[in-house]
Amino acid sequence: MKALFYQCSSGISGDMNLGAMVDVGVDQEYLAGELRRLRLDAEFALSFTRAEKSGIWGTRANVLVQHAPAVQPISPHQHSDSEHAHRRYTEIKDIIAGAGYSSSVESTCLRIFQHIAEAEARIHGCEIDDVYFHEVGAVDSIVDIVGAAICLDYLAVERVVCSTVELGSGFVRCDHGLLPVPAPATVEILKGIPCQFGGVDGEATTPTGAAILKGTVDSFDPVVGFRVARIGYGVGRRDFKVPNVLRLMLGEVMDDSPQAVSQEIECLEIKANIDDMTPEAFEPLMERLFEMGASDVFLTPIVMKKNRLAQMVSVLCAASKKDTLIDTLFEHSTTIGVRVHSASKRVLPRTLLTLETTFGKVRVKLVDLPDAKSRWKVEHDDIKTLAVANGVPYGAIRKDIEAEVRSQMDNGWHGARNKT
Repeated sequence: MKALFYQCSSGISGDMNLGAMVDVGVDQEYLAGELRRLRLDAEFALSFTRAEKSGIWGTRANVLVQHAPAVQPISPHQHSDSEHAHRRYTEIKDIIAGAGYSSSVESTCLRIFQHIAEAEARIHGCEIDDVYFHEVGAVDSIVDIVGAAICLDYLAVERVVCSTVELGSGFVRCDHGLLPVPAPATVEILKGIPCQFGGVDGEATTPTGAAILKGTVDSFDPVVGFRVARIGYGVGRRDFKVPNVLRLMLGEVMDDSPQAVSQEIECLEIKANIDDMTPEAFEPLMERLFEMGASDVFLTPIVMKKNRLAQMVSVLCAASKKDTLIDTLFEHSTTIGVRVHSASKRVLPRTLLTLETTFGKVRVKLVDLPDAKSRWKVEHDDIKTLAVANGVPYGAIRKDIEAEVRSQMDNGWHGARNKT
């Protein structure tokens, strides 16, 4: 599977993204020709130059806005030779719709701009179509965003993945005054996306860069089995302690690479050694622990001091359940002390199905395996309940129910489905 990997250790802006795209293989002439469809030729000129940061050479994108006086840049990714015009969101949509792009390019452009417009509308308390784009609505940012969609379409990747996004630190000056980094629109756009702060002094990720990621990246998870074919660097304009570059890697996610199907979950393990309870007393204890929120409870036979035979009760739970479950152990067992350890477990995705059988409804746990296969198991409690209700021996009804479930699974099950 052909894929593009964003490494945003110094953040991302629209111009850095364009530079990295050209550096990784997008044809400059093709990009320029496609941008002319916007019919904004009189308003900007686009060029690319080789540039270096901290010994790393790459490509810098330069968007020169015509007939505008030069202004001093106030953020690390602001274009230094443009004065930003104001455009309403509806105007930008009309410009893109009238350019005659392919459906994929047009939808990507509109999706990116919509992320910015929605963020600005939430921040300023207005309707999305009433949003006036300041920095991001200027012609240079229109070029950055439309150019990003054109480049992505040119590379014809099937998947886009991204590392954790560096946001920076300090303050940035904008039309609304001096604001802390990240800018309000940036952090609004990146809600739910893995980010880090303080890696550089200044604004590392701009609203335009954030929206490009939000609108194009399929996954922010670690890449497994990625074969790199080409590498591109988009060079920024500021000097940081780390190279101010955006790195793109074009390559292939290998189909035969192992896929991380299982999920790692942080939990706590509570343990208690008990040598003075009868075996029957452990059943209500375990039932009570499950009722109070334990994710798992199990017993391990052990030998304690003076060769006393005992049981070690182990309870796995979320950190939020720790105090409740410790109190439950003290109240419902004879232990006078417990041990608590941090732990982690890996679990396979599972789904709880409800299927109809001749004997009644049963729940079936369906587990996804790493090899793309699956296995299933009928819930014991349901078999036991139906055995009693139908007056049939447990072993016999279990065999019949499993045969019916197997037939339904082989022919496509029909029933309720819930993630567990």
